[in-house]
Amino acid sequence: MGALDGLRVLDLSRLAPGPYCSMLLADMGADVLRVDNAVGGPVRSGDMVSRNKRSIALNLKTAAGQRILHRLAAEADVFLEGNRPGVCARLGCDYATLSALNQRLVYCSLTGYGQSGPMAQAAGHDVNYIALAGVLSQIGNGTDPPLPPLNLVADFGGGGLMAAFGILCALFERERSGRGQYIDAAMVDGAASLMAVHFGQKGARSTPGVGLLGGGAAFYRCYECKCGGYVSVGAIEPQFFAALCEGTGVYVVDEQMDTDRWPEHIEAFRRAFLERTRDEWAEVFTELDACVSPVLDLDEAPRHAHNAERGTFPIGPDGEIHIAPAPRLERTPGDLRRREPRMGEHTEDVLTELGFSAEDMVELEKEGAILRT
Repeated sequence: MGALDGLRVLDLSRLAPGPYCSMLLADMGADVLRVDNAVGGPVRSGDMVSRNKRSIALNLKTAAGQRILHRLAAEADVFLEGNRPGVCARLGCDYATLSALNQRLVYCSLTGYGQSGPMAQAAGHDVNYIALAGVLSQIGNGTDPPLPPLNLVADFGGGGLMAAFGILCALFERERSGRGQYIDAAMVDGAASLMAVHFGQKGARSTPGVGLLGGGAAFYRCYECKCGGYVSVGAIEPQFFAALCEGTGVYVVDEQMDTDRWPEHIEAFRRAFLERTRDEWAEVFTELDACVSPVLDLDEAPRHAHNAERGTFPIGPDGEIHIAPAPRLERTPGDLRRREPRMGEHTEDVLTELGFSAEDMVELEKEGAILRT
């Protein structure tokens, strides 16, 4: 039994942040019902963020489809959507409508720019949100244009993860008040929150190519190796830096925080790391506590001894490699219970649970309100 066993979630979201948010909840035991568009294809396909969920396919542009969603919302704990402001009102599933049916409902709108402000209706993606939040300016080498860190910061960290946190906060508060509430989860806000330390230091540590954490320090960056692979170095503390110097033979221990010498140090370490392969360096630093790790690709990471022993990349119900639910709860850990559903795979099951008969479903299909697979 997972920590969130018994929690009922309706997920109307489409792009990565929302499905990732509901995956986190589903991994921990929540019954997540993915609400697919019966006339527009699946919400997600072919990735692990749909695991542990069920799928119902509804056409919310029909009155019957909206009525089914209302019946589901009346018994749900959480409703998650990622549309631009105003879209859910047109589909009959805005907060005002659903909270009137269920005052305990926690309703989360997960968008890029939020529900207010001059850009609330603007289109955008992760790279736009982190640009506006001040994050993107801090990522890169200081010479070339800023480098997008995939879509990890806004979509997944500032978006999906923050939304899940907000949902759980609202559920916790509901235990006191007996009432749900509305959550305005904006990815710009979430990405800015992740920058709290660096904003507080006015970018002193993150400035690209110069700051201590921005690539300016020889002891916090990546180096190419003889084989063309890379190692990551995070030897910030003096004892770790001393071990780094010992392992590489670059003896500049007493000059670690002499910022004027950092360019020279970088060049010295660069030459040193080119003398051996990545895996040879990994072996060297298994004996030295210097915060040096090999930079693994997506095929290599599951095979690394540490990840393998901890089961960080288990085989899921679909026979594919997945990432284990995190974090790891002692008594009620998350698990991988169900493969990604086909669009509308559970429509019939869910409608049966709501009390619809086989004849009712035939009529709903004729009306174009549902899709069964």
